[in-house]
Amino acid sequence: MDLTDQRILVAGATGTLGGLLATALHDAGASVALAARDADALGAAAAGLDGAPTVKLELIDPASPERAVAAAADALGGLDGLVVATGVVAFGAATELGNATAAEVMTVNATGPMALVRAALDRIEGPGSITCLSAIVADFPTAGMAVYSASKAALSAYLAAVRREVRRDGIAVLDVRPPHLDTPFSEGALAGEPPKLPAPGDPGELVAAVLSALREDKRELAYDLRAKQLVAT
Repeated sequence: MDLTDQRILVAGATGTLGGLLATALHDAGASVALAARDADALGAAAAGLDGAPTVKLELIDPASPERAVAAAADALGGLDGLVVATGVVAFGAATELGNATAAEVMTVNATGPMALVRAALDRIEGPGSITCLSAIVADFPTAGMAVYSASKAALSAYLAAVRREVRRDGIAVLDVRPPHLDTPFSEGALAGEPPKLPAPGDPGELVAAVLSALREDKRELAYDLRAKQLVAT
């Protein structure tokens, strides 16, 4: 897929990965709209991207995803793609995390992104693309991260099913499952302390791999533990 002139909403655009992806897409010739919960951070991010349009997004509000997609499509004059780089983590054994914390993790990581995808599919006529960042724990559930693992596995399964549903519409669905990366993500955990994690990977390498996978209409970008590298299929 040629990214030039694609109209793409990047959700989670004020985070490390979302910001890098928005910049890379912009530099590749796409028109991007930025969505996140922090209005001030959104404004700063937009200033670095030629004043890209911004929309407020609060995933724990069930109505917010549809509003955000509609506003982005209106601002861009239509919608060709969605990138979801939102997420939150909570650390601790399954018996340690309360129901409210577990529900927030599932909403932000699974049902919220699903709502964004549903809303975007109502706007994308094809050809187009849906890209969501799940995580390596979707493939390798991790002790001390049971709820987080479950939320990412749910999103990954959803994307696999949606891919089959929209393939005849010319819409590519890319599931990105990166390993632990060198970002401040874990510092914003809702609860607990992270278990011992492997050496973090380079976010820039992931972003370059995502754009390559989009251009080549790949379905998955996952981390191969044996080869110790991202592999697109």
